[in-house]
Amino acid sequence: MSSTISGNLHVANDVLADLVGNAAMECYGVVGVCAPNAADGIAKILPASRLRRGVVVNSLDEGVHVDLYIIVEYGTNIATVSRNLIDQVSFALKEYARVPLAGVDVHVMDVKVRR
Repeated sequence: MSSTISGNLHVANDVLADLVGNAAMECYGVVGVCAPNAADGIAKILPASRLRRGVVVNSLDEGVHVDLYIIVEYGTNIATVSRNLIDQVSFALKEYARVPLAGVDVHVMDVKVRR
């Protein structure tokens, strides 16, 4: 019996956004995910049920491009947190969803003290 099944698998962008949001919350130095349109310059942390609002997934010819809007913890190195976040998100998309990755952009919207 063959272990290969013929056909195509399509993963919705919302599923990928949930996967990226959960991967981001596991990354050290990330306080939370926020919406890309911070009203009045104030970024609000989204609850775990709405993480996909802080992730924008675009399907391109080269693969999937992700824009991630986060709030980092005060006192952490923003460049290091961003690099770790890119690695974590890339791993999650490549290993779990098996989608080609065109790129990941991290947008730091605010810095806050973790409570």
